[in-house]
Amino acid sequence: MNLLVPLVVTIPLLGSALTLAFGRRRPQQIVVSVLALTLVAVISAVLLVQVDQTGPAVVNVGGWDAPWGIVLVVDRLSAIMLLVSALMLLGVLLFAVGQGIVDGDRETPVSIFHPTYLVLAAGLFNAFIAGDLFNLYVGFEMLLSASYVLLTLGGTGARIRVGVTYIVVSLMSSILFLSAIALIYGATGTVTMALISERVADLPPDVKLVLNLLLLLAFCVKAAVFPLSFWLPDSYPTAPAPVTAVFAGLLTKVGIYAIIRTQTLLFPESPLSVPLMVVAFLTMIVGILGALAQADIKRLLSFTLVSHIGYMIFGIAMGTPLAIAATIFYVVHHITVQTTLFLCAGLIERVGGTTSLARLGGLLKAAPFVAFLFFVGALNLGGIPPFSGFLGKIALFQAGAEIGEPVTYILMGAGAATSLLTLYALARAWNVAFWREAGEVEDYESPMLDALLDDPDDEGAVTTRTISPLMTGATTALLVLTLSLTVFAGPVFAFTGRAAANIENPATYIDAVFPNGAP
Repeated sequence: MNLLVPLVVTIPLLGSALTLAFGRRRPQQIVVSVLALTLVAVISAVLLVQVDQTGPAVVNVGGWDAPWGIVLVVDRLSAIMLLVSALMLLGVLLFAVGQGIVDGDRETPVSIFHPTYLVLAAGLFNAFIAGDLFNLYVGFEMLLSASYVLLTLGGTGARIRVGVTYIVVSLMSSILFLSAIALIYGATGTVTMALISERVADLPPDVKLVLNLLLLLAFCVKAAVFPLSFWLPDSYPTAPAPVTAVFAGLLTKVGIYAIIRTQTLLFPESPLSVPLMVVAFLTMIVGILGALAQADIKRLLSFTLVSHIGYMIFGIAMGTPLAIAATIFYVVHHITVQTTLFLCAGLIERVGGTTSLARLGGLLKAAPFVAFLFFVGALNLGGIPPFSGFLGKIALFQAGAEIGEPVTYILMGAGAATSLLTLYALARAWNVAFWREAGEVEDYESPMLDALLDDPDDEGAVTTRTISPLMTGATTALLVLTLSLTVFAGPVFAFTGRAAANIENPATYIDAVFPNGAP
């Protein structure tokens, strides 16, 4: 079964090469892309069952044992991230295919989109299974190169502008990460995470702190943690709907995954828990206040994305087994619901011709099913019982109550306020876009709407387009997946609890990589 591990990266890469070779032959490209991601989803499910029953799966690439060669590791955390990411990528791909069918591939030209999309998938999967820091860096760079191409599809002025900002910020993050890797190698003589975990304990405290801070800074940029989140609200809304959905659902979670992995494996006794809680507080509050000020649905969702990253940082900062289990559950929840909501925003844009609340109205009659999809997703993100968003937040609050420190109670209050304000912002958007009559839009007077900020790149055009059944079906399937987290919350929580138990005991990871003992 260990031989399945490298396939989650090689299959998308081979698929990318094939789709590139097929050029503009759309049917062949679609078949290859869908088949590649379906195979990865199946392999990920098999790996999840395997590692849950028998422990981490380890592959030494080329037969070179760690730390001399590249090591790939799949434990419970990696496995659940692989499976959820593969399902999200597949769902969004089907949405993009449906959009291409009705639009003639104006937004997602097949000659570019499919090869780049599969490279993005390969980079994502590689990051999740990397057993050494440099291979993790390679995964990040694959993501960066592919995401820049996807972000600028169509070549509009707004997309090129935000693409330049995105790549500059990402390159700065990459420089920080690469510098941290160089310093860690100089201090420990290795980049294999299992061996670093053994050797970092012997370093002076000030050296460990510097290395920890450098890695956190690099990953916090990727995860859009305040104040390093300034780039996200401008970057994501300008891209085509499928690209925005993938970025919002998955790319920031790679940074969160990296923080979980390094904080628990390399720096389990980090003195930065309180500073991380302060950052979590600011990320929640600043993010949701930004969302409240938006008159564009995609920008509103982008700011809620930032604010909810704060919940995950809160869980990581607490660091207890319950907190880590709740964080993993919340990451899975947020990947699914945020992706779904951005696809819903794409459907709204096609039906209403825009995502600006100032020009939307009457969508409940025009597209009642889209109204239902967005409404259910909004309730879930807002944390209404019994949805998974509520369950994840309650688990985080329970972990905070167990610690019982004043700072955790403050974070619990901030989390509750953020949840309520998220629900308010999304309910307001739903009410204006769906409940307001279309005939009221032109002469509608509202001091509230007048005070909100619209998309600076919005040219004021209203252009409605057709929705294909495949687009609606893909969005519905992802919504069903979000609801399944509620229905099967018990088994999922049990799994994340076992994943947290592994993470809290670095020896499990180290023994899997070095069964005969670390060199």
